Amino acid sequence: MDKQPATFSISDLAREFGITPRTIRFYEDQGLISPRREGRNRIFTRRDRTRLKLALRGKRLGFSLAEIGYLIGMYDTARDKNAQLTELLNGLGQRKAALVQQREDIEAVLQEVSAFELQCQELLSAREARKASDAAGSSTANDAV
Repeated sequence: MDKQPATFSISDLAREFGITPRTIRFYEDQGLISPRREGRNRIFTRRDRTRLKLALRGKRLGFSLAEIGYLIGMYDTARDKNAQLTELLNGLGQRKAALVQQREDIEAVLQEVSAFELQCQELLSAREARKASDAAGSSTANDAV
């Protein structure tokens, strides 16, 4: 049975989550984690580790810092896990809807870009054909002289 240590250093957490100590200090500055200090060293508890993990997960999912703070606050205060999960599901649903809308917007823009590319290619082809036709016509005129 693998047992986690009770405390972690900033380098332990940075290594575990594949982030820089600066990132951890940023989340501390934002009030999302609050390690205790022993001299100049930060000492992180399991609670801090979990809060950092939630913050990183929220970031990956595209939540703002305020939303991440709210979710972490729920983790700390929620006695009713069903209410906490329902709130999280609501947040995820809203984020998913926003991402679906962004994808639809991107697809629409891509279609416009493709149509414009096709238009440009057709114009270029027409100009090249006209240029070739003009060159052939002037070459024939020069041969007649």
